[in-house]
Amino acid sequence: MQLDFDLRPTAKSPAAPEPAVLTVAALTRRIREMLESGVGEVWVEGEISNLRRQASGHTYFTLKDASAQVACVLFAGQAAQLRGVRLLDGAQVRIFGQVTVYETRGQYQIIVRNVKACGEGALQAKFEELKRRLAAEGLFDPARKRPIPRFPRRIGIVTSPTGAALRDFLNVLHRRQRGIGVIIHPVRVQGRGAAEEIARAVADLNDPSVLGFAPPDVIVVTRGGGSLEDLWEFNEEPVARAIAASAVPVVSAVGHEIDFTISDFAADLRAPTPSAAAEIIAADSRDAMDRLSQSAGRLQRQVSSRLDFLREQLGGLRRAALVLGPERVLGDFRQELDRAEAGLARLANSGQDRAARSLERFSASLESLSPASRISGALAALEGALGRMEQSCRFTLPAARARVISAEALLGTLNPHAALARGYTFTLDSSGRLLSRAADVRQGDLLFTRFQDGLVRSRAQSGTDGPGGPLPE
Repeated sequence: MQLDFDLRPTAKSPAAPEPAVLTVAALTRRIREMLESGVGEVWVEGEISNLRRQASGHTYFTLKDASAQVACVLFAGQAAQLRGVRLLDGAQVRIFGQVTVYETRGQYQIIVRNVKACGEGALQAKFEELKRRLAAEGLFDPARKRPIPRFPRRIGIVTSPTGAALRDFLNVLHRRQRGIGVIIHPVRVQGRGAAEEIARAVADLNDPSVLGFAPPDVIVVTRGGGSLEDLWEFNEEPVARAIAASAVPVVSAVGHEIDFTISDFAADLRAPTPSAAAEIIAADSRDAMDRLSQSAGRLQRQVSSRLDFLREQLGGLRRAALVLGPERVLGDFRQELDRAEAGLARLANSGQDRAARSLERFSASLESLSPASRISGALAALEGALGRMEQSCRFTLPAARARVISAEALLGTLNPHAALARGYTFTLDSSGRLLSRAADVRQGDLLFTRFQDGLVRSRAQSGTDGPGGPLPE
């Protein structure tokens, strides 16, 4: 039988070489050297997020765009040389720096040397635009916000069931006040479609047909902190409109104290953190019991004081004379009534006497003021005045007539026309002025001489030299 294999010893083949094994540190260092030599210093543009400033002065942030992100560090010494540039979450910037590897964490990063602002980041710009539009519609109007119930019996929570925000909220809630019912509506708080889930959860907590029981007294929309893009689902319009349309008051507790989202503005109340939301909603049980005990003490003191007052009044009534001796009290009242009746009679008599005397005085006054006596006196005075007037007329009229006749004679004597009748004339110049002296006449002057029966015009042949006056027409 022939065997198809040979059992004879053969020469030993040479061993394969051992592969080179690198430590993690050596591998990371090699990658760092390759990045620093192969990429080196570059300009990169993107949006800042997760900005953190340490006490050391170093600044850490993430530079991202729609598809990728890279860690960046700006050391304190380099930051002091950058003037006029503010690093803010959401800012669009261009950075210049060294691409390298942070060996401790095996993470590649950029050590920033220079920063130039490129304007507002796309997400921040979208946030501001939606905020302005919804504010113009009145969704953030303080007048439409409702107060949060002081002692809610049931709370609805819209959040991730596995997140730290839910644990923090429940721990604070049950530490402060046990016995509050909690309805957890689980949703995704990040990623595509999360905004629609949050909006639908708020609507479901308002609908008894979905819940199977009455809606809660307050709804809390919450999640933990994160970057702008991590919290972005709470900046979507469907979430804001669902919160504004809720019939149940809504508390928004999204992120940390420095984080603000559109849901914060649309909600009835913003809480800076999930734990703060629980503190605001749930009254401290011990504090409530203390206040209840104080109120009970005040009520007990008031009731005791009132009872003491009523007991004192009752004791006074029991000691009253009307209870101890009604006949004696009635006798005193009868005597008082008799004295009052006698006094009333005296007052009535004295009042009647005073009235009679007053009536007599008024009668005398009326008689002295009687119109008949006043008319008689006026008639007598009128008759005397008429007599005096008649006598005055008898003496005054002849004297006045004589004075008129004398004045008439004097006027006749002084009348120039009377002089004309006696053969006298008078001469006027062309202006109608009476001429009384020859010196007033100049050669060539036009003269008018008045006779008894008419006017004669003439011109002076001699007289004082000088221009003559205007000739009448």
